[in-house]
Amino acid sequence: MRSITIKGIPDPLYRRIKRRAAENRRSLNSEVVVCLEEYVRPGRIDPEALLRRADALRKKLALPPLTEEMLRAAKNGGRP
Repeated sequence: MRSITIKGIPDPLYRRIKRRAAENRRSLNSEVVVCLEEYVRPGRIDPEALLRRADALRKKLALPPLTEEMLRAAKNGGRP
């Protein structure tokens, strides 16, 4: 395992990382490692995981399920 030192982190970024670490019950160091791992992870997206995240967000925001009619209206919105 290797160590690195990061210098010159802007205060707003430091506060966001620190808050995220607290929300995830991780140390600041562990949170930075997780952030780096997520950033450099290969780009393959799991569609099922993405749909679960979208459903969770929709539920959190209390949005209705998308329908064909809603999608069609959004596509045609602003068209002559």
